[in-house]
Formats: sequence, C-alpha cells, structure tokens
Amino acid sequence: MTVPGTAAPSDRLLQIARAREAVMEQGRSMTDVLIHGWYEGAWIERSWRRCLAGGLRPQDPVAFDVLPREQLRRVEEANHALVAAARPVLEQLGRAIASTRYFAILTNQDGVVVDAHGPIDRADPRAALITRIGVDLSERSVGTTAIGAALAELQPVWLHRGEHFFRDTGCYSCAGAPLFGPDGDCVGMLDLTGIDTPERPELKHLVAQSARSIENALTLARPHRIVLRLNWPGRLLGDDDDGLVCLDGDGWVTGSNGAARQMIATLAQPASGPVHCSELFAQPWEPLFDLAGSTEPATIELPLWSGLRLAALPQAGGEPRARLPLREVEIALIRQAVHEARGNVMEASRALGISRATVYRKLAQKK
Repeated sequence: MTVPGTAAPSDRLLQIARAREAVMEQGRSMTDVLIHGWYEGAWIERSWRRCLAGGLRPQDPVAFDVLPREQLRRVEEANHALVAAARPVLEQLGRAIASTRYFAILTNQDGVVVDAHGPIDRADPRAALITRIGVDLSERSVGTTAIGAALAELQPVWLHRGEHFFRDTGCYSCAGAPLFGPDGDCVGMLDLTGIDTPERPELKHLVAQSARSIENALTLARPHRIVLRLNWPGRLLGDDDDGLVCLDGDGWVTGSNGAARQMIATLAQPASGPVHCSELFAQPWEPLFDLAGSTEPATIELPLWSGLRLAALPQAGGEPRARLPLREVEIALIRQAVHEARGNVMEASRALGISRATVYRKLAQKK
C-alpha cells in the first residue's frame, strides 16, 4: 500500500537527485528546486480544487443533509463494530476536551456521522446540525473540512476557520485522523471540532493518538487464539504504540494494526489471500502459542525475514479452544500443504497423496 502524501518511488528518487545536484553541484538551496512541487501538492489546495471541480462555490449555502432512513439503517448496521470499538475512546476524549468547547465526531469511510460525544451545545444549530447521526459531512457535501481531508489524504490534518471551503463553515476549527481496520482498509475517521474557538493545533496529536486506540480495539475484536504485541528492541511493550498481530489456532493472521503493518512490510502489501505467520517471522511459529499460554508472560525477540528483529510479547486471546470438526482439520492440513509448497497446488497434492482436483474441491468448501 502506498503511503498517502508520498511520491511514487521513481519520483522520490528523482526529487532526491535534483536536491543533491542543486546543493552539491550548483550551490543552490534545494528549496529552490522543490518548493513549486511542494506548494502545488499541498493537501488543502488539493481539497479546494476538488471542491471547485465538483461545481461547489464558497458562497453557496451548506445543507448538512441527513441520509434517507433506509440508507441510514444500512450505515448503522455496517458500522456497529466501529461504534462499539470507539465508544470508550470517545468517552475518554470527552474528559480531555471538556473545557475547550471542542467535541468529537466519528464517521464512516464515506464521511457519514455514526457517533458523536463531548460538550456539544445542542442549542447551537452549528453544533446540532453536524452531530446528528446520519448527516453527510463528506467533502462532496460540505466542502473542505478535517473530515473530508482526512478521508481523502488518509493522514491526520488540522483545519482552522477560513481554511474550510465554504464561508458558512468558516466558524469551525477541527482536527481529524483516518481510521484503518484490521485488514488495512480505511473504515472511517475521528474528528475534533470547535465553533468560534481559539486555534488548538495540538488537537491533531490528540486525535491521531485516539485514532490509534480505536484501531487497536478493532484489531483485538477479531477472533484470535493469541495476539503478538510487537515493538523494536529497547521499547517497552504494553501501550497503544505496540504493533498488534492476531493469530488463529493454525497461525494464520486474522488482523493487524497500523503499527504492525509499518514494522512488517509483508502485512502492508496487498494480500491475495490469508497471510500465515511463518511468512512474517524467520523461526518456527508453534512455540509462540506455548509462550502465550505461560503463567509468566515473557518478552522475546522475533527475527523477520528481512534480517531485522522485533521485541514480541505473545498473549493469549479470546478465541475458544473448541474441538474442530474433522472436515475443518482436513482443510487446515491442505491449506498448510499448499502454503508450504508456496502456492503450487500440484506439488501440494503430491505431498498429500491426493489429486489436484481434490485439493481445489476441499479448499472451495471453506468459502
């Protein structure tokens, strides 16, 4: 997955080459070379230009439309897990921002409000309108805001007053951060908004930190037998900065958080199917389950196939240790054989002593 806001690898190398030439060979500042590209790529300008290209004009009135009832019902059903994972974090945020006149808004990946919390002045229509469940706060509906910008840029943003596209939204100041699910897809965003309030750019850090907490809760909500808490050697394990990798009883990854995907490149790559932990760590994976079940959890070092090493704390998860039906065991063995054959079904079928057609048929039963 390409990190939002970064150039493609070839463009990045070209930028570096131009900067080196300017400084080392021409005696110029690299800013002289790169400033135009940086300014043209500023996220706020990109948002303004998207709004203009969509036919919006700054002087137009903003409707703050709510989704039709049936569509709203589908949105609420689809985002039940997100709301449940975010609720404890929203309550903590409410205490953190209680004296600032800022409040929290949670949206889905389309910018539709699915929850709100904090000191919301319902008597003020500017607050009441944007905190209704089901109101569409996407960029196409309300122009440049932290909500639309965070979802478009997929990175935390801070937006103050006139940086909003519409004149009607120039009363707001807001910080926003995208939310990524256990599979790495954007599932929504978290926003902190104030009305006619002093600028608080430090809220960008708070909203990004809170977004990590929500992402971790979403990851841990996935069924798993054990969870690996990961960090670089020398870092303390046990807080929201840890990488989280959830594994089922056969060692398959059921979910991971953003920190884990940054530490382990394999997790960040688009997956054509399930990822096994043997693809992540250059050591046998079975002992991790023994360590997770120990009465005295211990931190170990795990080698990656890249040669790097991570500190890891295996912990028992919430997946029940139910006895698997024979069919499930059979399918798990076939999947493991295919994995060990690196996807070569013919080789796996020979190792198992069954036909290739049987391998395909058995795997199809799992779907």
